[in-house]
Amino acid sequence: MNKTKVDDMLIEMIAPKIKEIEEKFSGGGALTQDDINTLLLKSQYNHINHLDIKLNEVVGSVLALEHKFTHLEQKFNHLEQKLTGDMASLEQKLTGDMASLEQKLTGDMANLEQKLTGDMASLEQKLTSDMASLEQKVSSDIANLEQKIEASIQKALNKNMMALIVVIGAFLTLSKIIDKF
Repeated sequence: MNKTKVDDMLIEMIAPKIKEIEEKFSGGGALTQDDINTLLLKSQYNHINHLDIKLNEVVGSVLALEHKFTHLEQKFNHLEQKLTGDMASLEQKLTGDMASLEQKLTGDMANLEQKLTGDMASLEQKLTSDMASLEQKVSSDIANLEQKIEASIQKALNKNMMALIVVIGAFLTLSKIIDKF
């Protein structure tokens, strides 16, 4: 959170009193409870400003993570489009090759036609098997990439949340200690 005019006004309001207290203390005078409370108030304002700076850093880290995730998502979409294009091209090529092969087989003798038909069935099975294997591998690679991205984001979020919790805990502990005095 950014520092506001109200924060500056509050610090300016107690600045003269702080100067008085400093002069009083440096002159060897005893501090009153009101003086101590004023000094603690200034300390709290400074601490709050420090926490605001740390909060800005955490927000910046989260925004950077979101940007990185968006960038990875764009890369994934690009890869998906490329794979779709490659599959369409492969399908078109296979369709063309099969049509050409069919014309050639029509002109051949009956026994040659039977042999080529058997070879083509075997080739289709192999292509189907290879396509299924490739599809399974791509699906597995995509799932692994998603898991790595999620783990990286979760790790960064956990780290940032832990830092935020520690800072808030320290602030609350300090506030409780100050309240006891």
